[in-house]
Amino acid sequence: MIGVGATIVMDLWAVFLNRVFSIPSLGYHIVGRWLANIPAGKFRRANILNAASVPGEAIIGWTAHYVIGVIFAAILLLVIGADWALKPTFLPALLMGVVTVAAPFLIMQPGFGFGIAASKTPAANTARLRSLMTHTVFGVGLYIAALLSSTIG
Repeated sequence: MIGVGATIVMDLWAVFLNRVFSIPSLGYHIVGRWLANIPAGKFRRANILNAASVPGEAIIGWTAHYVIGVIFAAILLLVIGADWALKPTFLPALLMGVVTVAAPFLIMQPGFGFGIAASKTPAANTARLRSLMTHTVFGVGLYIAALLSSTIG
């Protein structure tokens, strides 16, 4: 529940940025396109945006997005202990959120053909800042979801 809740908070942040500031978020169909090509041995693309669409890429991408959120929450609980979920504190959740930015910087963006930490994109620093903000919000979401979970459960 914590990982799903944190991912929902992250998605609500993306909706807020888009509606209030017209800042687009990553289309998770792109994640699905990338993941769907991995079994064929295509771990890295020159530019994933130029790759052919894959049937079901949106479902694959959105499912992966939430599964990854659950995995990150599980890692947090493994590292600091499951008791944290009973009495969550803010700092571990926030730090986990910040640490998770390593996934897009070191795995997804290079796999998409965008370079390490979006280094091959036209506005690399903007992309980096957006990724860091989004993953920080994920960390806040971990805390909020854990608080809600601890009071409900």
